[in-house]
Amino acid sequence: MALLGALFLALLAGARAELPGCKIRVTSKALELVKQEGLRFLEQELETITIPDLRGQEGHFYYNISEVRVTELQLTSSELHFQPEQELMLQITNASLGLRFRRQLLYWFFYDGGYINASAEGVSIHTGLQLSQDSSGRMKVSNVSCQASVSRMHMVFSGTFKKVYEFLSTFITSGMRFLLNQQICPVLYHAGMVLLNSLLDTVPVRSSVDELVGIDYSLLKDPVVSTSNLDMEFRGAFFPLAEGNWSLLNQAVEPQLQEEERMVYVAFSEFFFDSAMESYFRAGALQLSLVGDKVPHDLDMLLRATYFGSIVLLSPAVIDSPLKLELQAMAPPRCTIKPSGTTISVTASVTIALVPPNQPEVQLSSMIMDARFNAKMTLRGKALRTHLDLRKFRIYSNQSALESLALIPLQTPLKAMLQVGVMPMLNQRTWRGVQIPLPEGINFVREVVKNHAGFLTIGADLHFAKGLREVINKNRPANARDPHAPPSSTAAVA
Repeated sequence: MALLGALFLALLAGARAELPGCKIRVTSKALELVKQEGLRFLEQELETITIPDLRGQEGHFYYNISEVRVTELQLTSSELHFQPEQELMLQITNASLGLRFRRQLLYWFFYDGGYINASAEGVSIHTGLQLSQDSSGRMKVSNVSCQASVSRMHMVFSGTFKKVYEFLSTFITSGMRFLLNQQICPVLYHAGMVLLNSLLDTVPVRSSVDELVGIDYSLLKDPVVSTSNLDMEFRGAFFPLAEGNWSLLNQAVEPQLQEEERMVYVAFSEFFFDSAMESYFRAGALQLSLVGDKVPHDLDMLLRATYFGSIVLLSPAVIDSPLKLELQAMAPPRCTIKPSGTTISVTASVTIALVPPNQPEVQLSSMIMDARFNAKMTLRGKALRTHLDLRKFRIYSNQSALESLALIPLQTPLKAMLQVGVMPMLNQRTWRGVQIPLPEGINFVREVVKNHAGFLTIGADLHFAKGLREVINKNRPANARDPHAPPSSTAAVA
């Protein structure tokens, strides 16, 4: 009985789980590119290491090592890979750091000072970034693990007290190696928890698309990592800005990502596009009114000839009034994605009327229009764009079959009006596109779109249009240093 109860609760929880409208997969193919850009950023961060002054006494010798600065970093061997539960692991081995510091030595009344170049060799760094969703649905670096060690230090002394420095070098190098070990991991922790999170803050979560509609890219759960992929599930739902709390129930097929040949894959379900069209419908955007000179001249003449019998019965003051043609979607359009292509279906009312000045308009006819559009999706930069082509068009009367027959002569000119007058306006809006949830400075290139049953996928490679340093500096938080950095004991002293 308890087993049946547990099974029922599990099924209930599964039924209530929200389906994603958008999925993104980053494959191991992207890691080499990410590593190259990340190492450039890491080199710049490690060069900011500051080491405390090193003071000491051996007998009558007093020494002070100060102004220690990292001058260069050489990374000879590095690897970036996915690791389940640890998310993203970076391993650096046999690296070297170039150092420069000021030396001061006092022996009785004799003093010596100057600058010395040194090197830290056999530097090993093992760090992991754990990724999760925060309370707002944004992906964050939630933890940074780190182990770092410096195998040996090398210094070249010169001057009057060269022999003395060589005698003290064991104490100096051991002390500096210890201090350097203590500084590497705090720098990496700050780079992950503060600087990389400022980069992730540039990913849109809940933002406006235009003046009418917004989009919600909240993560539905923590990212899932395997040995070869990082998978993320987003809500992927549009909403009218005037109704920020409204949401459309997702009953579409869940998109699937199974390929791994490209650097990144993005999948969109029919729900993604349906929520966009429903949002614009609720915002009142799916309507068009043409009055007077806005109605094409040939169509104006044809409509007046078609409804001549009704027009001549009107008063002379109304007969020559401007003509009005109004189209309004009766219900939200719907998207259908099949392996053969993507179509958008819409049913709209078409109203034809005369609009005499300072008088109520006089309706001549009302009809129903069914239209079907082929939709071609493309990805440019990080914007998903759509181009629509009118493929099927039909008008009919909702009053009688006889009236529908009378409307047949209007089919061709009304279709031409849609193709010439309406489609360019629609495509101008859809071609602006909607941003995909990627950080600033990263774009898609060489994309390939594939249609499936109920969803489409886009495979692409990544391109850094801006360097990590440039984007992070632009979005760097005011308090650049994290007050909650972990103790430096995570560094290993070897």
